[in-house]
Amino acid sequence: MILSTAASQALGTALADALGEPHGVVAYEQFPDGERFVQIEDDIAGERAVIVGGTPACEDHIDLLLLQDAAREAGASSVVTIIPYMGYARQDKQFSAGEPVSARAMAKAISTGTDRVLVVNPHEQSVCDFFSVPATAVDAAGRLAVPLPDGLESPLFLAPDAGATELAETVRDAYGTGTVDHFEKVRHAGDDVEITPGETDVSGRDVVVVDDIIATGSTMSQAIGALDDRGVGRVFVTCVHPLFARNARSKLAAAGVDAIYATDTIERSVTTVSAAPAVADTLDQ
Repeated sequence: MILSTAASQALGTALADALGEPHGVVAYEQFPDGERFVQIEDDIAGERAVIVGGTPACEDHIDLLLLQDAAREAGASSVVTIIPYMGYARQDKQFSAGEPVSARAMAKAISTGTDRVLVVNPHEQSVCDFFSVPATAVDAAGRLAVPLPDGLESPLFLAPDAGATELAETVRDAYGTGTVDHFEKVRHAGDDVEITPGETDVSGRDVVVVDDIIATGSTMSQAIGALDDRGVGRVFVTCVHPLFARNARSKLAAAGVDAIYATDTIERSVTTVSAAPAVADTLDQ
């Protein structure tokens, strides 16, 4: 049975459809003191419980841990945890003395209540090594090709940096045609990032910018401005995880983006395609 946290209702429902399994009902409440409460309303004794729980916010971590424990208490034969978006996963090492390795801390906590973990497009693949149970990364990037318009003009798929080129290649391959390049990114300090396109000619071409996460949209907006200066055709922005903090959406609109496409690992207004088929394929392996 599929069980979803409050943050992952859409993906949980889509995954249930993809697997042909029922989607259980879970009640969520919050006590006056702020503590969270969950209750599984279906009988899952003896069944595999597949818990879908993204953790973009702190309370989502709590919901996931509580739901895992509830599944155990309800007599589930096994618990598999799907993490569509794993919060705190971008700090996978200690950068300064006294800091936590936040990805490791979260992975350890989640591992206590499950038998297996699937993480959708973690920012760093090494995050999966922090879990004390078998953990697998799911690549849902290919799903971003689904909502792209047919007949893009000489499409160019651009990654935010050289390290994400494989992500852009995945979307290009799923679309079926186009070339791949990446932006040159220089981080001066903290959030001060300078980003410029590579040497590929973008004049009159449709460009698809591919990223795993869009948070504030500042770097992406800067990149799109650089493309405009080079006479680009249409610009489409795609990402697996549409975090879209603060005014990210309006920044991209002001930059002249033609459309934004994202998956349902985080439920936002730009969610246009589900990661469920990619999750289902990996879950059955």
